[in-house]
Amino acid sequence: MRKRISFAIYFFIFVLSTTAQRIEPSFWWIDMHNTSLQLMVHHKDIGNLTPKIDEKSIELKAFHKAESANYLFLDLEIAATAKAGKIKIDFYEGKSKKLSLDYELKNREPNSAQRLGFGPQDVIYMLMPDRFANGNPNNDSPAEMLEKADRSNPNGRHGGDVAGIHQNLEYISKLGITALWINPLLENNQPKYSYHGYAITDFYRVDPRFGSNEDYKNLVKAAQQQGIKVMMDMVFNHCGDHHWWMRDLPFQDWVHQFSEFTRSNYRSEALMDPHASAQDQKLMNDGWFDHSMPDLNQKNPFLARYLIQNSIWWIEYAGLQGVRMDTYPYSDQTFMAQWVDAVMSEYPNFNIVGEAWLQTVPHTAYFQSSTFPQAKAPSHLQSVTDFPLNYALNAAFNQKEGWTEGMANLYMVLAQDFVYQNADSNVIFLDNHDITRFATQVEMNIEKYKMGITFLLTTRGIPQLYYGDEIMLPGNKSEGDASLRPDMPGGWLTDKSNVFNNQNLDQRQSDVLDYTRKILHLRKQHLALQSGKLLHYIPQDGVYVYFRFDAGERFMIIFNNNDQPKDIDITRFEEGLNGAKSIKSMEDNEFQSIMYHFMLPQKSAQIFQLK
Repeated sequence: MRKRISFAIYFFIFVLSTTAQRIEPSFWWIDMHNTSLQLMVHHKDIGNLTPKIDEKSIELKAFHKAESANYLFLDLEIAATAKAGKIKIDFYEGKSKKLSLDYELKNREPNSAQRLGFGPQDVIYMLMPDRFANGNPNNDSPAEMLEKADRSNPNGRHGGDVAGIHQNLEYISKLGITALWINPLLENNQPKYSYHGYAITDFYRVDPRFGSNEDYKNLVKAAQQQGIKVMMDMVFNHCGDHHWWMRDLPFQDWVHQFSEFTRSNYRSEALMDPHASAQDQKLMNDGWFDHSMPDLNQKNPFLARYLIQNSIWWIEYAGLQGVRMDTYPYSDQTFMAQWVDAVMSEYPNFNIVGEAWLQTVPHTAYFQSSTFPQAKAPSHLQSVTDFPLNYALNAAFNQKEGWTEGMANLYMVLAQDFVYQNADSNVIFLDNHDITRFATQVEMNIEKYKMGITFLLTTRGIPQLYYGDEIMLPGNKSEGDASLRPDMPGGWLTDKSNVFNNQNLDQRQSDVLDYTRKILHLRKQHLALQSGKLLHYIPQDGVYVYFRFDAGERFMIIFNNNDQPKDIDITRFEEGLNGAKSIKSMEDNEFQSIMYHFMLPQKSAQIFQLK
C-alpha cells in the first residue's frame, strides 16, 4: 500500500516517529467557544502511563489508549476562569512519575471570533506557491527534506515560497484582488512530486521549503493590511505516505486499509445516486486518491477530532479569513458536516468553499447548505466550486450558436440556479491547477479570452482567478499537470519577462493584463457588480445580455459571440433598462444620452453603467 524505501531510511523514520515526543495541537487558546480540547500525545510507550493535571481551571475529563502503545489521547475541559500560561501534564506508572510535559494556553487576538470570511464582494486569486515567486533562495533545499529544488524538472520543486508571495502582495492588491487562495503550504516531505502540496506529512508545520509557521502568519497579517483576505487550502481526505504517523498508526483504521492498493473510483455522483451500489459508494469514499496518498478514515472519532481541531488551530493561529477544502465529497459526509459546523460555530462570519468537482448542477448543489437536506447529513457549507459553469464557459465562446450551443451554455446553467440554496456563494472560475487553462481552450484567441474574463467578473458568484490568468498563460492538461502550473514570469531573478513590474511582456500579455485590471477595479468600486441581482435574457443570434443591479446602481453587460459586428437593439431589454436615460461604457469618462441602437464588434463584450 505504500512505496518501498530503503531499509536505512525506513529504520531512521520508524525510530524517530516512535520515540519522538509530540503533542498536537502544540498549544491552544482560552476563551474559545468550544471549551473542550483533545490532545494527541505521541511518545514511546506513553499508552502504559496515566496522565494527571493539577490545575483547577483545566479538567482532565478522560484519557484514551490507542492500539499503538505510543499514543495517548487526553480530553480536557478549559474553564472560563482559565488564564493564559503553561500547565504541567504529568504521566505516572503507578505512583512513579515517568514523564512531565508543559502545555501552553494562549490569549486570543481581539475580535478573532468575528473575522469576516470571503464572499461575493471579493475576487479570489489562486496561486501555487512553488511556482509563483522565489523570495528566499536559501530555503530551496533544506537538508531534512527528501526532495531538493530542481527548476529544470517540470514536476520538481522550483523554489517558490511564502517570501515570494509576501514580496508581491502590492502587485496582487493593485491588480484588484481582495482574497488569496494559496495551494497547500504544509509539509510535504515526499521523495518526489511534492511541489503541489496535497500529500501532507505534518498537519501542523509549514513546509520549510516555503518558510516557517511564523512566516505564514506574517504573510496573512501583511495581506490583510493590503485589504486582502487569506484562505487556507486544507486536505482532510488523505495525507502523504511519508507522514510521520504512517510508520506507527494510532489505530489500524486511522487510514482505509485494503489487501492491495485500491484506488478511488473518483465518482462523487455515487454518493447521491439512488440506484448506487454500496460497493461503488465505498470505493468512492475509501479508495486511495493515489499510491502516495493514504485515504484518511474520518469515521475514526480520534482522527475526526484531530482534523477539526487542526483547522481551528490554523484559523486562530494565522488569522485566516477563509478555507478551501480539497476533495470535499471524498471524505465521510457526516464528518464533513460536523467539521463545517464546528468551524462556523467558532467563527460565525467565516466562509468555507468545498471543492466539488462534478459535472452537473444538481450533483454540485448537493454539497451546499440546505440543498436536498432529506438526502444527506445536514451541513452549513455555503460555497461550492461551480464546475458546471466552468464547463459552460469553455463551450460558450467556441461553439457555433444554436438552441443549446454557444452562449446558450451560459444561459442554461444559470437558469438552473433555483437548485442551489444560494448560487451567489458559488466560487466561479476560468481556470485552476487541475484543468486545461481557458487560454488554451479558446486557442489563444484574445477576443474570446476577454469575453471569458468579462463574464467571470460580472456574473453572479465569487470570481476566482488562477495566477497567470491576468496575462493569458496557456496550459494543456493532456501535456501533464506541470503544463498547467508554470513559473510566474518574474518570480525568479533570472527571468527575462516580469509580470510584477510589467517588463518585457509581449503585446498580448500587456493587453490582457490591462483589461483584467480595469474590470477588477470596476467590480471593486461597484456593489451592484459584486452582490447585485442578476437579470438575464435568453440569447438570440449570438447575443447574450444581462443586468446586475441593486437599489443604487445598474449595469448592462452585452456579449456578441458572432464572427461579425452586430447591430444591437436594446429596446428588447426594457425591464432591465428600468427607465434609464443615460449610459456610460467602461471606456467612457462621462454619461451620455442612451442610444437604443449601436454596433458591437465581433467576438466582444461591453459593460455599460446606466442611470
